[in-house]
Amino acid sequence: MSSNNKRKNIFLALAVAVLLPLFFYAITAIMSKDKLHVPKRYIVDHVEDLPDGAKDTVYHKVEDITLTNQFGKQVSINQDYKGKILVVNLMFTSCPTICPRLTGNILQLQKAFKQDYKKSALDTAIQLISITVDPERDSFPALRKYADAHNVNHKTWAFLTGDRAEIYDFARNQLFINMQEGSGGVDDMIHSEKLVLIDTSRVIRGYYSGTDTAELIRCADDIVILTKEKRRKK
Repeated sequence: MSSNNKRKNIFLALAVAVLLPLFFYAITAIMSKDKLHVPKRYIVDHVEDLPDGAKDTVYHKVEDITLTNQFGKQVSINQDYKGKILVVNLMFTSCPTICPRLTGNILQLQKAFKQDYKKSALDTAIQLISITVDPERDSFPALRKYADAHNVNHKTWAFLTGDRAEIYDFARNQLFINMQEGSGGVDDMIHSEKLVLIDTSRVIRGYYSGTDTAELIRCADDIVILTKEKRRKK
């Protein structure tokens, strides 16, 4: 790793670890006064006409998919992670460029939430999900090896593999990460640095560049806001 990359990683770790807890304290007071602007909702499904003549915007809800995690267990994203806020990205273990950097940045995000100074189990409200776009080579043991090499916390970060066509359909038609048409065949490849933030109702609430420090901090901020929004609904 070059000295420039090392400095960037150190800056990212400090920025997320320090700024996130400070932001958490700041929004607590604001949220109690109903002044906080929550992350917007993405992907309009349709608009309904209400009896009083008004219109109601219905947003797309991410449908379920069942994949295999790094321990060989079948995982239903909407059932096994029910009630959790999701941060989803696409990756593959043999990627030499974007994926290692993206994984390293998400690891800093995971560590930052573990450092919630209010000890409100903020990290357990969030599920990180990395889905391989190269399932033919990325078996669950390969994903486990990759995760272990990056020292991730397996409790709150799942690496998933499964049927290629299903994964690509999910990425395009549920996450809307890539709008270009594709068959999901061996010649089809989606390579993206995006993080997708999904709330507990499975509505998409944000897209972020996982390789950009400012974007990662914005993602962390929005996650904290959504956790506060979740508590207020209870």
